[in-house]
This record gives sequence, structure tokens and C-alpha cells, in this order.
Amino acid sequence: MPPLSIRDLPRTAHKVTQQGSTFYVIGDERARLRDAYHTFLQMRWSASIALIALGFIAVNLVFAVGYYVFGGVTGTDGSFFEATSFSVETLATIGYGAMYPTSTIAHILMIIESIVSLILTALVTGLVFTKFARPTTRIAFSTSAVVTPHEGMRTLIFRASNRRSNVIVEATIHVVAVFTTFTAEGKMFYKAVDLKMVRDRQVGMTRGWTLMHVVDDTSPLFGADAKKLQELEFELYIALTGIDDVSMQTVHAMHKYTDAQIRVDHHFEDSLIPLDNGEFLVDLTKFDVVVPDAATHDSVRA
Repeated sequence: MPPLSIRDLPRTAHKVTQQGSTFYVIGDERARLRDAYHTFLQMRWSASIALIALGFIAVNLVFAVGYYVFGGVTGTDGSFFEATSFSVETLATIGYGAMYPTSTIAHILMIIESIVSLILTALVTGLVFTKFARPTTRIAFSTSAVVTPHEGMRTLIFRASNRRSNVIVEATIHVVAVFTTFTAEGKMFYKAVDLKMVRDRQVGMTRGWTLMHVVDDTSPLFGADAKKLQELEFELYIALTGIDDVSMQTVHAMHKYTDAQIRVDHHFEDSLIPLDNGEFLVDLTKFDVVVPDAATHDSVRA
């Protein structure tokens, strides 16, 4: 089946970007209002603050129109700016006392705005606190994964590093290989295979962790060179979870390697340097440094 031209996509198709992958979706249920909470938590802080400010301004403008049209506020010159100022004082519970409602309709608007103010303040406080209290990590993954001989076996290797001074307790790694294949019916299928890691758990992750997967005859990498990886559209998806020993909350990090980021017959440069006093130097400047193997191979076959 030939690829569908992007120009032939229906207007209802919307673009989605997740974990570095971009695709288009049609026919899904859009529920922006029901997903507003998650959307807010996923937004950058600058966008979140801007959204709160815009909401505050919008609510004030709505009530300002009421005060401007119906009047009944003493201490104003009757301008829309003064009506907006009174709305801000009411919504923010400032109450300088220079302006106050005198008519029935103005009192009703003030009561309604006070109720709205209580609800908005509670909502915004909860959203900001939840966003601020979300557990985060500073886990870095090496820019490339390599396939190189290790302990006499061809091995897939990549690095993970904790850039904070805390400890991630019971850190667990889960690696999935995704690649294209064809079913018995001749249909293209994206297959996902869990990779067995040499060690998928660490009692306490501090600065660095070297992750390894042995490329044996059960591995989806077996017998594949760089060209074959490209043909398979080979990708690695990594999920790391653990408990932050400071906040005592579960934290996680995700990363993806494309076929172009898997370097066959390359190895990482040593970043752990022994010192003459028996201690070690961790050189993070070499965290991403990859160099070719001395003797190259045609494939990643063990």
C-alpha cells in the first residue's frame, strides 16, 4: 500500500507530537474542557501564568461591562476604566473604600463577582500548588546508544545520569524496541519487544548508570547492521522510574533513541577515572562522547 499524501489528509486530522514522534489523528474524541487540568499541568510555567493573568483580566472585563452599563457605583466618573478598576478591587478583595455600590443592580453584580472570586481563587490556588508540587527529575540520557563488544558478547549500551545530588531509590529501567515487520498476511506491523537488560534495577541511583542489553539470537538487534536498523525504522523507548529520597515521591523519566542514534561498532569513552588516593573522578564532559571500535564488524551479530 503506497504512503498517503499529507495533502490528502482530511481537515479533521490534527497533528500530535509525543516523545519526539509526530503523527496525525482523525476520528478521536476531543475533550479539551475535560482534559483542561492535565493540559494546565503540562504547560510551561510562563504559559500557565499568562493563562491565569488572561483569565483574571477576562473576568474583570465581563463584570466591568455590567458596572459600566448599569452604573450604581459611587466614587467613579462613569468611565469604563473606573468600572474596570472597581471590578478589580471587588474580585481581588482589595476594597480601598473610594468606590462602592449604591444601586440594587450594582450590589447584585458585586455579590456575584465575590462568589466568582472565591471559586477562582480556590481553583487557581489548587492548580498552582499542584503544578509546583509535581515531582520532577533531572535524568539525562546519552545522546546515542552504541553496539559494541563487551565481555565477549555484542552488547547494546547507553547511559543514564542523575544530574541532581539526590538519590533515586529502587530505580528501575524498562526498555522496549519498536520496529516494522510484516505479518503472515503480508501487512506491515509495528512490533514492540521488551529488551532484557543485564541489570534493570539499581538500589540507589546517584550520578551515573550504564545500561546494557546482550545482543544474542533472541534479541531483535541480532544480525542487524546500521542499514538494516534504518530499514526497520528501529526505535528504543526507555522508561526509568524510582523514588526521590528527598520528596519521597515517585519520579520518572522517558527517552527515545531512533535508528540514527544507535551507533553500531562504536563505544563510549570512559568517564570514570581512578585517582591515586583510591577515589574516582566522574567526568561528565565525556558522558556523550562516542568513538569507533578498533576493529569494526559488519553487523551486530553476536
